[in-house]
Amino acid sequence: MYDYLIVGSGLSGASIANLLKQKGYNVLVIEKKSNIGGSIRTVKRDGIDIHLYGAHIFHTSDKRTYDYFSSFSKLNNFINSPLAFYKGKYYHLPFNMNTFHDLWNVNTAEEAKAIINTQIEENKIKDITNLEEQAISLVGNDVYQILIKGYTEKQWGRSCKELDPSIIKRLPLRFTYDNNYFNDTYQGIPVDGYSKVIERMLKGVTVVRNADFLKDKNKWMKQAKKIIYTGQIDALFDYKLGRLEYRSLKFETSKLKRKSYQESAVVNYTEREIPYTRIIEHKKFLNIDSDVTYITKEYPLEYKQGCNPYYPINNDKNISLYNEYLKLANEDKNIILAGRLGNYKYYDMDDTIMASFELVDKL
Repeated sequence: MYDYLIVGSGLSGASIANLLKQKGYNVLVIEKKSNIGGSIRTVKRDGIDIHLYGAHIFHTSDKRTYDYFSSFSKLNNFINSPLAFYKGKYYHLPFNMNTFHDLWNVNTAEEAKAIINTQIEENKIKDITNLEEQAISLVGNDVYQILIKGYTEKQWGRSCKELDPSIIKRLPLRFTYDNNYFNDTYQGIPVDGYSKVIERMLKGVTVVRNADFLKDKNKWMKQAKKIIYTGQIDALFDYKLGRLEYRSLKFETSKLKRKSYQESAVVNYTEREIPYTRIIEHKKFLNIDSDVTYITKEYPLEYKQGCNPYYPINNDKNISLYNEYLKLANEDKNIILAGRLGNYKYYDMDDTIMASFELVDKL
């Protein structure tokens, strides 16, 4: 009999298992797949760590979180400075003075602010009812049309006029020449790869792979006093109230016999007509010198059974349905929900770890 059985070996399950083991608890982790690590799993090919499920760049302003995560691998000094590609031209991200110079050939913050404010006033948006109106009211028409509209419509599979304005609650404008995408104090990528981080978190913890909790729930429930479940909450209850909605992704990875493919580790493709949202060049995350390179194209997909659920669609309908499932979960005192799927929230990696701290402290 274990103290805790944790369903899922992604960052959430692994960090919770590690923290509980540190406190002396007997923990069992079960994983449905043959590999551990969930969506941050990496594999090494030709000396290059491949991010199998999209770019993962660790960043946080919380020192406790940074110290904890970096205790499993040294982090390099990678700074995320993505580019956007639109109709044959590159633009700097995030929205900063380099972006505004790319767009309008302006050099000062005052010039950029004047153009943005003029465009906002010209659109005369009073009552914001959709994402398009929200975005234009924050950044003006040019930034929206070139850098937001096509990318967002690909990402969500819907017109911006059909999307809830809350998806873009704020669009930060940086009136300095600073291409660092994140504002956090700490950022970097594990020099050993993310899979090594997960392996080290789970060192000394019993892990069973190819074990589907939902297919043999009664068996696994008898293995521990408490179950920490990091899977989809609607699947836990066999979708009896209905299915929560997600957006999914397809990844297309290619090996190229050349030293470099693009000028940045991440390039976003913001035209609606180009089917992928971005291309990642993996060797640039760790500045690896080699005669080959690997790139991954990311294609957004409608979620259906068999796809990986990446982005919860947090509209009123789904939040209401999640709350109904949460009531069912709370009725069973032996089950504890965790992670982005259990909580139906999009978490960055630091959010995941901070939520793990909070949960284990409470337990």
